[in-house]
Amino acid sequence: MTIIKLLALSSFIILNECYSNSQQQELFIKTTIDIESHTSEKTGLAGFFEVMLRRFFTFVFLFSAVPIYLIACLSMGLALTPGIYLFQFISSLNLEPLFLRYLTFGIGIAAGYFLYGLSLVFILPTVVFIFRAYPKPSRTSLYSVESYRWFFHNCMLFIIRLSFLDVITPSPVNNLFFKLMGMKIGKKVHINTSYITDPCLISIGDRTVVGGSATIIAHYGQKGVMIIAPVKIGAKVTIGLRAIIFGGVEIGEGASVMPNSVVLPKTIIPAGEIWGGVPAQKMDFPAKNLG
Repeated sequence: MTIIKLLALSSFIILNECYSNSQQQELFIKTTIDIESHTSEKTGLAGFFEVMLRRFFTFVFLFSAVPIYLIACLSMGLALTPGIYLFQFISSLNLEPLFLRYLTFGIGIAAGYFLYGLSLVFILPTVVFIFRAYPKPSRTSLYSVESYRWFFHNCMLFIIRLSFLDVITPSPVNNLFFKLMGMKIGKKVHINTSYITDPCLISIGDRTVVGGSATIIAHYGQKGVMIIAPVKIGAKVTIGLRAIIFGGVEIGEGASVMPNSVVLPKTIIPAGEIWGGVPAQKMDFPAKNLG
């Protein structure tokens, strides 16, 4: 238990050192990143962690991932607890005939699954808040504290995304989860996808519709460097089916992105325009054709 506590405490200190230096992260946008460097500009535990990560990546990453996975196990265990209580209660009833007993078992297992998922909606954002695991806009090496915090944030996100989020998509509950994770969501927004990463860096205006299986991610990689950049989607925007929106994208009010389009990083789509294709470009045809 002492080792587990030390690992969790180390993660907490590293993440919070990085969080307290959020103003310094703006420098990464303007400076050149030496991806081959084995040194760090940071000081303290965060600096030591980056040096070790860059020198002994595989070992240090596996070691530093242990507390994240332990926290994930704890979160999932807490979420499973209400369902286990329910199943234990149903088991104690000893209903007859046998068919009725098995039927209640099945209902109990199904209800336990929903209790698990709905519990995660609140547990995971709480964990992210406690550890301040909110990625900040930055341009940094893949072997950095910022990347570690990004990994922590999205590890918590993927727990529910891969096990439950699709079941409640689209609904006010998936909107609530994304809000609790830090996403800014306006009124009457319809999000029909679970393929969202870095929610704390995404903002969506009023009455916007995000189509089924669309992907919105506030990061991208480039020649060994990871860029984490906000995504800003205005009001009354339509994001088509399976469209992909990368970090640094801004979409103006009333604009539309056609299905299966790829909006590349740093693209700015002016208000009212229609964009589509791979990569997405402005398309000139009447908006009424969209229905």
